[in-house]
Amino acid sequence: MAEDLMVTDAAQDSALDQAPVSLGHWGAFRADVKQGRLVRAVPLGGADPAMVGAWPELVHSPERIDRPHVRRGWLEGGPAPSDLRGRDEMVPVDWDVALDLAAGEIARMQSKHGPTAILGGSYGWSSAGRLHHARSQVRRFLAAAGGFTDQVGNYSWGAAAVILPHVLGSAAAVSHASTSWQSIAEHSDAVVAFGGLNPKNWRVTSGGAVDHPLPELVAQAQARGCHFTVLSPLAQDVPEGLDATLIQPRPGSDTAIMLALAHEAWVSGRADHDFLARYTTGHEKLVAYLTGESDGTAKTLDWAAALAGVPVETLRGLWQRIREGRVMLTASWSLQRAEHGEQSYWSLIALAAMLGQIGLPGGGFSFGYGSMGSVGANARRGYVPTFPGLPNAGMAIPAAAFADALLHPGETLPFDGREITLPDVRMIYWAGGNPFHHAQDLGKVEAAWARAETVIVHEPWWTATARRADIVFPATTSAERADIGGTSRDPHVVYMAPLVPPQGQARNDRDIFAALAERLGCRAAYDEGLDEEGWLRRMWQATEAKGAAEGIEVPSFEALRQQGIWRVPAPDGPEVMLAEFRAAPEAQPLPTASGRIELYSERIAGFGYDDQPGHAVFHAPTEWLGAAKEGQFHLVTNQPERQLHGQLWQTSAGMSGAPAPVRINPADAADHGISEGQVVRLENARGACRATALIDTGVRRGVLVMPTGAWFEPDAAGGAERNGNPNVLTSDRRTSRLAQATAALSALVRLAPEPDAHDHSY
Repeated sequence: MAEDLMVTDAAQDSALDQAPVSLGHWGAFRADVKQGRLVRAVPLGGADPAMVGAWPELVHSPERIDRPHVRRGWLEGGPAPSDLRGRDEMVPVDWDVALDLAAGEIARMQSKHGPTAILGGSYGWSSAGRLHHARSQVRRFLAAAGGFTDQVGNYSWGAAAVILPHVLGSAAAVSHASTSWQSIAEHSDAVVAFGGLNPKNWRVTSGGAVDHPLPELVAQAQARGCHFTVLSPLAQDVPEGLDATLIQPRPGSDTAIMLALAHEAWVSGRADHDFLARYTTGHEKLVAYLTGESDGTAKTLDWAAALAGVPVETLRGLWQRIREGRVMLTASWSLQRAEHGEQSYWSLIALAAMLGQIGLPGGGFSFGYGSMGSVGANARRGYVPTFPGLPNAGMAIPAAAFADALLHPGETLPFDGREITLPDVRMIYWAGGNPFHHAQDLGKVEAAWARAETVIVHEPWWTATARRADIVFPATTSAERADIGGTSRDPHVVYMAPLVPPQGQARNDRDIFAALAERLGCRAAYDEGLDEEGWLRRMWQATEAKGAAEGIEVPSFEALRQQGIWRVPAPDGPEVMLAEFRAAPEAQPLPTASGRIELYSERIAGFGYDDQPGHAVFHAPTEWLGAAKEGQFHLVTNQPERQLHGQLWQTSAGMSGAPAPVRINPADAADHGISEGQVVRLENARGACRATALIDTGVRRGVLVMPTGAWFEPDAAGGAERNGNPNVLTSDRRTSRLAQATAALSALVRLAPEPDAHDHSY
């Protein structure tokens, strides 16, 4: 183990010094195992003790699925659409019975309806390990079995993944590339964070992280004199101890503020004309929009202040803070999870281009500093191995559109300049992820789910998705298998030792797919004759080859397994996004149509979308406070304090035991007769859910802030959803025809005390 790792709470426990190491998305830990049970997880490297400490509860949870089950109605009546999923009895069966039934259904679908009849569902947060990464496994298996309907994009940054390749040439600005916090700490005079810098989000990283350096680096930047401005309706989005200026605009107005600041840069003479001419294309058409030449409305600070519901003096003060010095602009991932969310990222890039500091240390823009723990970490990328996929003979649809495919087969969907014909999905195969957590408008999802003839799910616990399966296979957790984990955003690779035997009759996803592939005659294509260790060794060989090519000494597989954690040598210097492009734009052009930053995109303009004129633009959302009726609130949904999406909900770290909290301004609470800890009801035309009132002076008036993460539990009598899952309220409306991404943060709701409900406290 690397000597520079801090071991929390383990210094006095020498027995743990040689204990096995593992990794979750919320951090690395040493495992205290006694008599085949995980009794304690001791965090490493500053990971959150409450979240990491919940591992024993996860592994040995009473919610674990102990054996395969088949829904009684499907077992007795055969494959057919059904609205009984989630209410029907689940019957335990032997493994061979369940595997034979599942293989038979896959074969029937392939032969009778073709590969696109099978929707392969998953999500990337299921495991920090790269071999037992459920999304990679289910895709490879279904591709080997004949093909399937895949999902492209995601719920985290789906709009960004489509707009950024047009503007910057790739989506690397959100997937892994960002200027390091070390560069910011050393060079930035001002950081402006649209959407917040909430430190609770720094506790998690996709793939897991050993280091958690962000609090220290932010403090270093402030100590050097860097001034922070945070724009968010929630004061909690300012890290504790940070002396930041807080601006609380209406949700949905950030794009207008960015465009107004860009307008101010242009009309005040601050715009860097040399940068615009050499590194961008199309700024003239953007300027025509900013000045009102093209539409008659100048995008002034007064214009933006009216839309944002903040004093214009506040925006003038913000302009004064960024007009001089080295400025880093950032936007959280949440901003693009809203109607017209693509425009927030395009506008941020446009503002940064006006200031002319893109590619300079501590300047320009980056995305996601307030969204995940290792964004901006200083790490050499490419040393975490990956599990390879196979070509898919089916098709792919946007991730947020899977319910539409079930409800409206044959309809066309505009997407990134092309038309997609939605497939006739008749079977859902879901392994990893919980769509009854992360999808929007769960009433619509439940109706779509009922149209499938067969639903097969892999899951360790009885989540809402597992309860809505026809065949459910009990899957192992990361603690029950060997793997290699890590992320390109953290300078470590972790050998994840198996800590305890598989619980109950649980099996690894890989082993389940291998058994199905054997029955379907595609075993060789799926696993190439390799078992778990064989795949881990092959994957590590790619890392060793990369190290040899780059002159980096990489430990052997045996050495990695023995030492547990390998610290990848640091890069030569702090990463600065687009530094190479700035240094030599002709020699190292961007992979865009022009080779430069596209402030105007001829390609997007050519798609003919009425809401996409080819440059950044402000469109008011359909649902926002600017169009709210009396008594309506804007609902902002964010990540829970100590959960990862729905993971950990059933543990002591999570929110189970009471409806999820909803933050409300004291004046709004008084107006609606709501007291602290009272159970309330949030509702709109899409649905209703319960919540526990948390009165917070830091919430903007007219806004409610509620975490996602509660396990979906509809009320049997038809009342409000019981656990506080706000996605019964969020709209399945998409960001735009360009990206077809989720617009969860554009939702209006009403609020009232829940009759006959007990109070709770948080």
